[in-house]
Amino acid sequence: MLDLTYQTPKPKVIAGAKHDWELVIGMEVHAQVSSQSKLFSGASTRFGAEPNSNVAFVDAGMPGMLPVINEFCVAQAVRTGLGLKAAINLRSAFDRKNYFYPDLPQGYQISQLYHPIVGEGEVLVELGDGTARIVRIERIHLEQDAGKSIHDMDPALSFVDLNRTGVALMEIVSRPDIRGPEEAAAYVAKLRQIMLYLGTCDGNMQNGNLRADVNVSVCLPGAYERYQETQDFSHLGTRCEIKNMNSLRFIQAAIDYEARRQIAILEAGGKIDQETRLYDPDKGETRSMRSKEEAHDYRYFPDPDLLPLEIEQAWVDDIAANLPELPDAKKARFLGDYGLSDYDASVLTADLDAAHYFEAVVADVAPEGAQTQNTDGKMAANWVINELFGRLKKDEADITASPVSPAQLGGIIRLIKSGDISGKIAKDLFEIVYTEGGDPAQIVEARGMKQVTDTGAIEAAVDQIIAENPAQVEKAKQNPKLAGWFVGQVMKATGGKANPAAVNELVTAKLGL
Repeated sequence: MLDLTYQTPKPKVIAGAKHDWELVIGMEVHAQVSSQSKLFSGASTRFGAEPNSNVAFVDAGMPGMLPVINEFCVAQAVRTGLGLKAAINLRSAFDRKNYFYPDLPQGYQISQLYHPIVGEGEVLVELGDGTARIVRIERIHLEQDAGKSIHDMDPALSFVDLNRTGVALMEIVSRPDIRGPEEAAAYVAKLRQIMLYLGTCDGNMQNGNLRADVNVSVCLPGAYERYQETQDFSHLGTRCEIKNMNSLRFIQAAIDYEARRQIAILEAGGKIDQETRLYDPDKGETRSMRSKEEAHDYRYFPDPDLLPLEIEQAWVDDIAANLPELPDAKKARFLGDYGLSDYDASVLTADLDAAHYFEAVVADVAPEGAQTQNTDGKMAANWVINELFGRLKKDEADITASPVSPAQLGGIIRLIKSGDISGKIAKDLFEIVYTEGGDPAQIVEARGMKQVTDTGAIEAAVDQIIAENPAQVEKAKQNPKLAGWFVGQVMKATGGKANPAAVNELVTAKLGL
């Protein structure tokens, strides 16, 4: 938990024709485990392989084939649970969830209904406006993914690709603690960030490696508080599930549409049917997929081919001891060690590669053995966020593809700190390094970019500008703010190489201001 004080955000309120309504949202996030092989077979999980090429006999549901648990996938689930401050269950078990679907060759999915591997945890979801909410995690269970049905390759036929069948998923189930579309998107983004730090899921939503089922209901003001007091779900409205959302923007749009749809029905005197719905991004609306099955409709029962999964506390402790620094802790350290603003710390820790890059720049500015000053961190953050990120965004490039190394950017900042170059020259230097490469110090020497600090040379330039502009001198004496005009002219005359502080001081003295 960050050592900061946050206000809890207010719930999203939608005005109906008769009442104000509040949103209540719970989420089931399906995260594909980062593993080279599947949950119960040795088949590859490589994305983009030829259809039906990554399929073992057990994945295809061949008779007599027995599942064998992948220990690495179990470790990844434990690692994720620890990262979410959740309880790890030393004994868990797998169940069969029975249903028919063309891309589910076994006729059932192996999941964990009754005894999940991970119990209750929590996530701090920050919203960027000084507010944050704790979202409680109810459970995380391991399960198999299904295959993929393809309907757009032939006008009369559907095809099935079983490459995903049997891939390990972590289903992360939240409590209904989320109170608005923006919070829902921020929650998924925070889960994604944590798992990327942990290395347990690559977070690729476009490929379907991270997707969410969103449960949406509406209630009148005050009803949610009664639910919190009693944990009685009858105080809340009937929920509808929006299935397989793989875009943060679409998650927000789908929640808003679904909430307004439910409000319209309730205010017209109707009732909400619990059902599973799909979101159509082209039409911006949800539509019914099927009535919501209750758990018993799936005829769950313990999988007879798999013994209960028992793990040792020492194994869990070893995983916990080797966890990396997680986003909240890293942000708190950036705030404390480098004196960054909350915004800058959030931007730099949003991506692990960006955080590593920033710290490498700071280390270069303040070499080993030298004490890092807050000014070093702030200056490095400013250059990384504003100059480097801005340039990379323009080029649609990632930080890992940056043509400017941390050592090169650190070199530019050192030249600024030493007074060898001004901030303006530094920006020109950054562009040269970005496009051509090279050592910043050598470029400054070779191209004569060094800042002029000789007060005699600067004074001569100031005297010349003043002598050539007597009318402007009189105006500046009447309005001292106009002294900035002289500073600009001197900087222009010196090609931007004059030390700005020295120019300001001399102009002020010469004009008698």
